[in-house]
Amino acid sequence: MKKKLFKALLVATALIFAWNCSDEGPTTPKAPEYVVTSNAWLLTTDTDYLIYPDGQVTDAQGNVIGSFDLPANSTVGVLKDTLGNVILEAVDVGALPVLTQNTTVYTITGITFLYHDKKSGVDYLIYPSADGLTSVVTDTGATQIAIYDYATSQIISTDGSGTVLAKVDDILALPYLTPGDKFTKAPAPPSSSSVIPESSSTPASSDDNSSSSVNSSSSVKSSSSAKSSSSVQSSSSSKPTGGCPTIKTKGGSRGSGWATRYWDCCKPHCSWAEHAHGNYSRQCTNKGKTESTDWGGGSVCSGGGLMTCTSQIPFTVDGCTEMGFAFAAVPASNGGDCGKCFQLTFTGEGKYATDANHKAIKGKKLIIMVTNIGGDVNQGQFDIMIPGGGVGQFNGCSSMGWGDQGEQYGGLLSKCEVESNYSPGATLNCLQKKCNSVFSNDAQAKEGCLFLAGFMHAAGNPLHNYEEVECPQVLKDKY
Repeated sequence: MKKKLFKALLVATALIFAWNCSDEGPTTPKAPEYVVTSNAWLLTTDTDYLIYPDGQVTDAQGNVIGSFDLPANSTVGVLKDTLGNVILEAVDVGALPVLTQNTTVYTITGITFLYHDKKSGVDYLIYPSADGLTSVVTDTGATQIAIYDYATSQIISTDGSGTVLAKVDDILALPYLTPGDKFTKAPAPPSSSSVIPESSSTPASSDDNSSSSVNSSSSVKSSSSAKSSSSVQSSSSSKPTGGCPTIKTKGGSRGSGWATRYWDCCKPHCSWAEHAHGNYSRQCTNKGKTESTDWGGGSVCSGGGLMTCTSQIPFTVDGCTEMGFAFAAVPASNGGDCGKCFQLTFTGEGKYATDANHKAIKGKKLIIMVTNIGGDVNQGQFDIMIPGGGVGQFNGCSSMGWGDQGEQYGGLLSKCEVESNYSPGATLNCLQKKCNSVFSNDAQAKEGCLFLAGFMHAAGNPLHNYEEVECPQVLKDKY
């Protein structure tokens, strides 16, 4: 990332110098039809390409369609598609016109619903809530200004006055923003996309920036290129805060392997007395919403009424951008691992293939706590509990009222990979839409599904190095 940032700085500096010394610099086209999130070079051939200094390339509508490789100390680079295939060589960005920003870029800390109040003209960012009672509401700069009350469907000011700012009758029908796309940025630190080419004209004023560029779920564009700390999962009023917990290694099991995903709704292995040995993983009734201590009760996967709690969806902690937390199944031969924790550090590669989505999570860490075992799980493999991840060997989700869960193994992501012909950007966009649609009646499960699109960047079967660690309190609290 440091090399890429330095490269962008060199190019931007070179461009500024060249334009200041030229009598007739490149003209800036007036093109309101382009969705531009920061100053970008415009390349027009048989189609229009917007080339950003951070290496992303979008079409006129803001969809990420490729990348731009730029050697150090040069303005000439190579344009590639999302699969790495060369589209054009010897592209000199120093000779290209520059488009200025004309689209709102929202500062967000996680996947969030966007509500534009037409009456006041104000944009509200409503973060999903795990408890289904209230949600944090921020302005476009990530400052909390209100809460969303699910009981009354009202956005209520937090300034102490109790003023009702707006009413949102169907929050699940709203479009949503995903961290890391071209319409969003993390509060801190600034990403490399903040290094922009100098424009020869005045940038668009904030009055021209409108949320109208995001008018439906499908219009929220997501990047398939590697990101910095902006790839953060959703925030809510029940989400842990305080930054990354200290993770201490135990000197136990360690090695390399890969991560898969599943959510079968069954009662967890570690909720049975003979496996938990007093350290029970929580179990639920009522579509995974009501906890139960009937440890001898049967699983929904075998005719009983107990199942996985949807509160055990994967999550992140506010202020901790490169670390996620989740529950997982380990090999059946590791049956005594109930309640153990492991740190997975992703290598940026995939088990079967490597694409931009795998590279996007290189160096990220996922701390998992064991709640289950799998007869089809191999050594080094951790099967992460993610709604929509596939039901696997057993399916206890038929009573949940959810939509199609995708492929039996791999779930919605596997289905999206096929539908998008394994294009990383298209796969990511597809997964976001399916999470939004399939779990439209369950905000908590939807939030968990979107973890795969947000924090995990739709990376299928990513490789990792793992080591046993002491369980952090944020996982113990949900175990």
